[in-house]
Amino acid sequence: MPSPFPPKTTRYYESLIDPSDPDDPIARQIRPDPREEIPCPHLGTDPLAEADHGPVPGLVRRFADRALVLAHGDCPVHCRHCFRRHRKGGGPLEAAAIDGIIAWLTGHPEIREVLVSGGEPLLLPDDALDGLLGRLRGVPSVRWLRLATRIPVVEPSRITRALVTMLRTHAPLHVATHFNHPRELTAAAVEALARLVDAGLPVVNQAGLLRGVTDDVSILEALFTGLVEARVRPYQLFQGDLVAGTDHLRVPTPVALDLMDALRTRVSGLALPTLAVDHPDAAAKILLHRGAVLGTVDGITRLR
Repeated sequence: MPSPFPPKTTRYYESLIDPSDPDDPIARQIRPDPREEIPCPHLGTDPLAEADHGPVPGLVRRFADRALVLAHGDCPVHCRHCFRRHRKGGGPLEAAAIDGIIAWLTGHPEIREVLVSGGEPLLLPDDALDGLLGRLRGVPSVRWLRLATRIPVVEPSRITRALVTMLRTHAPLHVATHFNHPRELTAAAVEALARLVDAGLPVVNQAGLLRGVTDDVSILEALFTGLVEARVRPYQLFQGDLVAGTDHLRVPTPVALDLMDALRTRVSGLALPTLAVDHPDAAAKILLHRGAVLGTVDGITRLR
């Protein structure tokens, strides 16, 4: 029986793996691990309950003032920590779905920010992405867009001058990318980021806290200072979502707090992200700090 989440990567991203390192952090993000098949009672297939927050196909609304558009269901790389790893995938949004999304947004003027994500939205051709962004910006109450993409990490050649010129026409538009390790900040990746920033597009990074990848303060320091040098704001460091198949990648919350305490002594505020947890019952991201922890018993942490 084929795996519901088979391995998939790009030649570029595969080339970043050090074959002599059995614990290579790039390989750990994309190569299946037998421990993914070990069931865990606390982990599920829809950790953020997105299926319960989809008023129309292709759109998720979990927060008061923003909504998420799943522009393309596929990805060029299957990251083993992905919280949408159990979705069926699928290609780009169909025209009827886009019409439904625009109609819903028009009827909900409280939504002022739209996140365009997936999957990977930059799998769309430039003209298709241009059309989608234009329709979203055409909703009077939508004041800015956010494009969530891992393309600068896994296929930086996709960030062409033509692409960034088109994206600039939809400003205000912010780009949120997903670098998890300093070795991902190659010359090609930094050049791709420079094209975005030089076009006037603000770029932020949302990293994942992953065992064997980012659970080391020196790695975090190198990643976040490298991003600042590339003119990218280290925006958030996420504790792993409670998604089945990822327990071996999870970092215990007490360890995460210790890492952040150590990081604060080593980097400036410019290079210090917010440690955050996403939870389906929360009205916003939970900022993870010692005052937010109500207690930890048997490996289960309760948060305020």
